[in-house]
Amino acid sequence: MSIITIGIIDYGMGNHASVVHSLRDLGFRVRVTKEISELDVADVLLLPGVGALPVAMRNLHERGLVTYLQEQARLQRPLVGICLGMQLLASASYEHGYTAGLDLIPGEIKPFTDHGVHIGWNTLECTQNDPLYTSSDGQAFYFSHSFYFDGPSEYQVAAARHPSLFAAAIRRGSVTGVQFHPEKSQAAGKALLKNLITELVNA
Repeated sequence: MSIITIGIIDYGMGNHASVVHSLRDLGFRVRVTKEISELDVADVLLLPGVGALPVAMRNLHERGLVTYLQEQARLQRPLVGICLGMQLLASASYEHGYTAGLDLIPGEIKPFTDHGVHIGWNTLECTQNDPLYTSSDGQAFYFSHSFYFDGPSEYQVAAARHPSLFAAAIRRGSVTGVQFHPEKSQAAGKALLKNLITELVNA
């Protein structure tokens, strides 16, 4: 069996080191790059991110990656977003005003209004029977965010509580995203990454 290659999209934001370390520990080949020619040869595209969505979208536009990612999604290439990377998959965000997102999964990114920042460990509750996530149902993952995905329930495959339910994982075909940080979630995070990537590649 050939080694799966992960193309981590470098757009100037995100803690690549911890993601790279986790993926390499799982036996995946990892490339961190903004070059489309290098991303083209990856089996899975991964969009990490920490920071503000408007800046992230600006950086993606400047690197010519917005159109590229939209085209790859139409071609059904596996694409995974983590934390801010998940929020970038949505249609739009209301962080610091209105910003159009990649529009790969219909929905909007909105601020928590009653309970503010959500930081710490929280339990994943699967809301659909999705093979990417069902094996992680009931496991605890590390979250750090103050915005959440608001969109059609058909695209919300797992949730967490703060204190009411919000989308912790979203999916539309080969495109999926998690609001938490699997690379900071110890054994449960590594197990989820391994299963998620393997299932996407073999789908």
